[in-house]
Amino acid sequence: MYGWSDTHLAIQEVMRRFVDDEIRPHLDDIEHNGVPPYDILRKMYQVFGLKEMAKENFQRQLQRKISGEDAPAKRTSDPAAQLISTIELCRVSPGLVTSLGVSTGLAGGTINKLGTPAQMERWGLDLLTLDKIGAWAITEPDSGSDALGGMTTTARRDGEEYIINGSKTWITNGPYADTIVLYAKLDDGSGEDIRNRKVLTFVLDAGMPGLEQSKPMRKMGQHASPTGTLYLSDVRVGKDRLLGETENPQGGGRASAKDNFVSERAGVAAMSLGVIEECLKLSIEYAKTRRLWNKPISEYQLIQLKLANMEVARVNVQNMVFQFIERQAEGAPTSFAEASAMKLYSAQVACQVADEAIQLFGGNGYVSEYRVEQLSRDARVLRIYAGTDEMQVVAIAKDLLK
Repeated sequence: MYGWSDTHLAIQEVMRRFVDDEIRPHLDDIEHNGVPPYDILRKMYQVFGLKEMAKENFQRQLQRKISGEDAPAKRTSDPAAQLISTIELCRVSPGLVTSLGVSTGLAGGTINKLGTPAQMERWGLDLLTLDKIGAWAITEPDSGSDALGGMTTTARRDGEEYIINGSKTWITNGPYADTIVLYAKLDDGSGEDIRNRKVLTFVLDAGMPGLEQSKPMRKMGQHASPTGTLYLSDVRVGKDRLLGETENPQGGGRASAKDNFVSERAGVAAMSLGVIEECLKLSIEYAKTRRLWNKPISEYQLIQLKLANMEVARVNVQNMVFQFIERQAEGAPTSFAEASAMKLYSAQVACQVADEAIQLFGGNGYVSEYRVEQLSRDARVLRIYAGTDEMQVVAIAKDLLK
């Protein structure tokens, strides 16, 4: 049976010290004063040597790409270490994980998977080291859950170049991104239904003519993760910005997006676990110290029921995370249905636990000083991004029935 090893617990303890020393003191700035989170994330990379590790991993990926190796690379790192960092960061600010994961995982990961060696060196390395911030732009104002089929952003051939028009919204890091991985439908003049057209993947840089990045949106939660809209008006790009420099890269377009959905949805379980663990911890502490009718509220059965249900949720989600780690270590793929099931359940119970924590705290739970209010707001989007609850149900059923 899987469990955290002594090494994992040591990593967990170091991460908790970093969170206490370097994040909590600045939490109000990033939550309420609009300070971007990237300097804090870069500090984390510096303290834990993650920048050098990213460079080493990048060089291995690059050499494999140059040599034309197709087999999956042998895993050189413990898959649990990254998830521990995710869990611990989510105990204080899930938005930090969202910004980090999109920049290094979705944007950087897509470039390094689909790109040529030259494209990897041009854009991929800087994203993995956080020297630059990345965005992954697929969602549009009228095609959230139907991201691929309903996409209307187009790329029209113009000689050896493409002209891109459209808009993308709910884009994590969008307001501040240096590098943007953008999906668009090929407009080849054939008259084919736009839903069925080929999906191309481009890399854009901030400041390109015709590209506008909006200011950060005002959101319910995850204020530590800036979100914005991208507007594209006749953005002209060369073939060097088409990932793989071909309209038919192996694993490109639609397949690439679906692979990213699997990793993103599985990652939500680790994020949910962090929220659940912190809400449970805060609730236990509060229940022991808050007195009502001359005794701690922890002695009342209704409060005990809330704590027990939180613990059940924690155990269930932790077991999902442990199973995912085991399979990653063994090189066993997680199916689309499994990843969607993990995401559906964990996001729902994280929201339930956070809401129950507010109820346990009573009036104190409704003010920001006691932190469960922020965790509840931050957790709510877990049921929306990476696919809504409703779309998870569809994804699970389709994958099971195909």
